[in-house]
Amino acid sequence: MNTARTGASVIVERLRLSTGFAASERDWVAERLAALGSRLRSFQDGQVELEIGLKDRHGTGQQVRLECRLHRLPHLHLVATSSAQELSVALNEVRNDMIRQVDHAKTRAEPRNNRALRNTPILPELD
Repeated sequence: MNTARTGASVIVERLRLSTGFAASERDWVAERLAALGSRLRSFQDGQVELEIGLKDRHGTGQQVRLECRLHRLPHLHLVATSSAQELSVALNEVRNDMIRQVDHAKTRAEPRNNRALRNTPILPELD
């Protein structure tokens, strides 16, 4: 069951490093994004893809981009960016923005206070 895993392990399983990050930085990046893992545990393993990229590392235009694709109905493609000069600050910013977006997507898609609406199957219309 997914509930036994930590936030960092959820991130490690689903994260793909894009340009700008070395493979040796994977664990460090996953630790920075671990708080996001608790929000993603409710999704099945195949429903979430994470990708993080870094442009112009150590330059004046440095930008970190975190993308999250949620493969459920409806399919969602969430993007968080940061142009903070310090990499750890930029990772914290994209993590917090992505947490906000995932929380918003969850509350928009699932009615919280009405169990009947959550569990009622959609029936086809009869002609």
